[in-house]
Amino acid sequence: MFLEPVVPATALAAAPAALFGHRALRRLQGARALRIDSPRGIDEQGFVRIGGIEQWVSVRGEDRGNPVIVEVHGGPGAPNSIHTVRTRAWERHFTIVRWDMRGAGKTFGRGGPGGQGETTFARLHEDALEVVRHACRRLGVRRVVLVANSFGSVFGPRLVREHPELFSAYVGTDQNVPDPDRDARDHQALLERLRAAGKTRQLARVEALGADQRAWGAGERAAYARLRAQSDPLTLDTLKKVVLGSMWLSPLHTLRDLRDYFKGQKFSERVAEGATGPGGDRGDGTRFEVPFFVFQGELDVLTPPERAKAFFDAVEAPVKHFALIGGASHFASFRRPEAFLELLLTHVRPVITAERVGEAN
Repeated sequence: MFLEPVVPATALAAAPAALFGHRALRRLQGARALRIDSPRGIDEQGFVRIGGIEQWVSVRGEDRGNPVIVEVHGGPGAPNSIHTVRTRAWERHFTIVRWDMRGAGKTFGRGGPGGQGETTFARLHEDALEVVRHACRRLGVRRVVLVANSFGSVFGPRLVREHPELFSAYVGTDQNVPDPDRDARDHQALLERLRAAGKTRQLARVEALGADQRAWGAGERAAYARLRAQSDPLTLDTLKKVVLGSMWLSPLHTLRDLRDYFKGQKFSERVAEGATGPGGDRGDGTRFEVPFFVFQGELDVLTPPERAKAFFDAVEAPVKHFALIGGASHFASFRRPEAFLELLLTHVRPVITAERVGEAN
């Protein structure tokens, strides 16, 4: 899946006044929960010059001595920064670096449509590499854990494969694995869900699109992505309660930021064109020099766990582990943040901690 489904910004304008009072209270509670007072903690958010433009980068954690995670978010155009309150517990064990890609979130809001520069898959790949190097310099570390979700997991493995010197591990979630047969299978599965639900209008639209995405434009890809998400009750529930809920209540985001979030998603539709991932270059794309992990939503219909597991099985890495996150669809790490953290602590942190001890000796 290249584009996360969006909800029209007009939905925010129609919200009753009482909701704004509730939002203000919850944002205040969230801001209190996000305070980092520990002596070795770090809490920095601001714009950094990345790829020739100002891009939003957040660095948060309770102990600078903890391993560093750099996230590559989904979409394109769907920053993870809205989930900071939901993932607050992660910051006790890791320093989390979050970045709003060009065309997304606060980065889009900073420069607007005309200030995003080159918006291509290749440019995002280079930006991500620059963000990782910035994080290493800022935090005084040699390597970071790369956590890539959904669209970010299209080029996350490539970053790690090409620059193993910068990474202590790769963690994919909502792992996206393009392959030659996926379109027909996904298309058929969507048709079956729509028929079972009696969604005749949506069914007719998907049938008219056909299964060959090579003939689609960016708008058609976006519409198809929304239909896929809306056709699955668990994914739709996650969009409403987790994604929109996090966005609405985030103490780090103003109403203007929320407007920019939606506008950035629309703007970023173009980035998916020409994107390729581990399935497309599997001939040389499955050998890695760093530990490799995939933690996938058990019920994900957008990036199905069966496909992620097939890719994972082909991976050669010093250490690797695959796990399902129960009761979760897409956005698994944010639907079940405590389960995702447990997987990080059980499987990822021991490996990278042992590596750091070995280097020190």
